[in-house]
Amino acid sequence: MLGDKRGDNAQVEVLADALGWPFERRHIALKEQWVFGKPRVEPSLHHLDRSRSDPLEPPWPDLILTIGRRPSMAALWVKVQSGGHSRVVLVGKPAGRLELFDLVIASAEAQLPPLPRVFKMTFPLMRVAEREVAEAADAWRARFAALPRPLVAFLVGGPTRPFVYDERVVRRLDALAREVLAKGGTPWFTTSRRTPPAFVDSLARALPASTSLFRFTPDAVENPYRALLGLADGFVVTGDSISMIVEVIRLRRPLAILPMPTGPLGALDARRRALARWLFSTGDGAASGLRGALGHALFRARILSQTRDFPAFHRMLVSRGLAVFAGEPFRSPSGDVPDDLALAAARVRALISSS
Repeated sequence: MLGDKRGDNAQVEVLADALGWPFERRHIALKEQWVFGKPRVEPSLHHLDRSRSDPLEPPWPDLILTIGRRPSMAALWVKVQSGGHSRVVLVGKPAGRLELFDLVIASAEAQLPPLPRVFKMTFPLMRVAEREVAEAADAWRARFAALPRPLVAFLVGGPTRPFVYDERVVRRLDALAREVLAKGGTPWFTTSRRTPPAFVDSLARALPASTSLFRFTPDAVENPYRALLGLADGFVVTGDSISMIVEVIRLRRPLAILPMPTGPLGALDARRRALARWLFSTGDGAASGLRGALGHALFRARILSQTRDFPAFHRMLVSRGLAVFAGEPFRSPSGDVPDDLALAAARVRALISSS
């Protein structure tokens, strides 16, 4: 069950291929108000534009792989229509109602209680389309050849809780770009589908005139993103975008993570996320067992919910030698890149074999 986010869909496709079972794709399209609006998680199709979505009708599948709030709601609707026969596997952190899913497969930034239906990985399942990166690099090589080196790609995401995109981010990106220019290099910015247009306008006004800035549009023909993945000497990625961070890491390219500012309640929110990480963490010993029991109790009472801890994920990457923080000198990645795809596929097979 796939939505409109290419990166999300790719993770589901990777898992489906790893299982080796026959499958069919069902793409959903959203009503305009729910493209960015967040419907309450429930088994429902009310948020879909049925005229543009693939039909959802019997025979109902044995297994549904999905990702994201909106596609997962449609998957849960199918499960209800099937009388509970269809098992639903969600890739990524659920936006709510974790108990409705048969299996949740989530990476390290997600803070989830250690329940039997939760499988925790280190990295998301996304892969880099290396052939497409190589083709884009070939197409752009001549354009990049004359640019002063190092060529530093700035990959800009967009606001996601708890992060905000404001003038603090503009000033920090501008300062980093000027550092690249001062060293004789070339900063090249590319935005994404989540980058607010007003923020891009502000960034464009602030950046030095010699800086290249690509404004993302869904139908852009000359998108340099993949070419930069193949040809840039280093990458600065905003800390909100796990997907772009992981793509750079999987290519084993020098990466700097830009920590993002939060809103007025940012410090309080950070403590909440850190508390969830501490309570939901697993390990040996009586202390860990007591923490886990407390975490379970608070989760069942809906006092503490699943969340994401981006700073902890960033620190883990830095500690593994896979990244630095923005402003520090780039370094070649030295650590191993975890790959839990085979384990995730085995967990799905176990779910189906037990039904």
